[in-house]
Amino acid sequence: MNFATFDLNLLRVLDALFREGSTVKASARLGLSQPAVSSSLSRLRHALDDPLFVRQGNRLVPTDFAENLRHGVQDELNRIELLLSKADAFDPEKAEGHFKISGSDFFAELLMPNLGDLLTRTAPKVRAQLVDLVPDDYLASLERYDADLALIPDCDLPSWISREPLFRSPFVVIARGSNPGVADLEDFSEIPIDRFCAMPHVLFSPEGQLSAMGDAALAKIGRSRNVAMTVQVFSGVCRVVRGSDLIALIPAQLAVEFKNSYDLRIFKAPMPMDVVQIVGIWHSRSDNAPFARWMRQQVFDLCRSMDMALPT
Repeated sequence: MNFATFDLNLLRVLDALFREGSTVKASARLGLSQPAVSSSLSRLRHALDDPLFVRQGNRLVPTDFAENLRHGVQDELNRIELLLSKADAFDPEKAEGHFKISGSDFFAELLMPNLGDLLTRTAPKVRAQLVDLVPDDYLASLERYDADLALIPDCDLPSWISREPLFRSPFVVIARGSNPGVADLEDFSEIPIDRFCAMPHVLFSPEGQLSAMGDAALAKIGRSRNVAMTVQVFSGVCRVVRGSDLIALIPAQLAVEFKNSYDLRIFKAPMPMDVVQIVGIWHSRSDNAPFARWMRQQVFDLCRSMDMALPT
């Protein structure tokens, strides 16, 4: 390849094809026509002497050669953006771009409506996307550009990850208003341990696991509970509780959000449980990227308003 004659604009097309897996979607991302993107792909194939992508169903899948270029191309484009951008010149009203947030459906309920309202008013050309938070894969998703930010419980993290503490999320017990198992209890009182363990539970578990942090807390005091069902999303847990006599442990913020509309009652758990600290994490390569930094700050400000402590 003759680098002196290589059009560096083609790298933006290559990056968009990596991210979107489609010439149509890449053209929308770049604001170009689909024929223009296809023409650029042909030029890239000629310049690099490789097919770069092969069609698999409706997607373009990178060749091994192209896959080896993926992260290098994205890193270099990020460096050029930082080189040419000034943070104090960032204008959200004129900004265009996509920002992917990896998180559970907790954030679909409590973050995205407020973020949608904020972006509509302040950054109308920005697209925010909430994508699935896959356990044990969120670090890799940040590394391979599948997410720009992940919202997770605090944990040990590698040195290349940046983090920001956001809010505390205590867990509470929920039951439907007509559940006879809690009829004699006052709202926000502590549910008796024997009753809590005997009543059937629905558990939030994206992977279908039959135990979670509540079970670990029970194990510390030599007890266990009756997990009768698992559901992969928090909103589904709430719907199961609304429609049955199952109970559940969920974040207090969600319990309060759904309390009236789902006719839920809220109780304190009978065993000691750590309050979950939620943090935002991202790849440190984006620490100073103006667009990503602005978007993170909007998310962080909204998340901090979710901080909650249980009534005593």
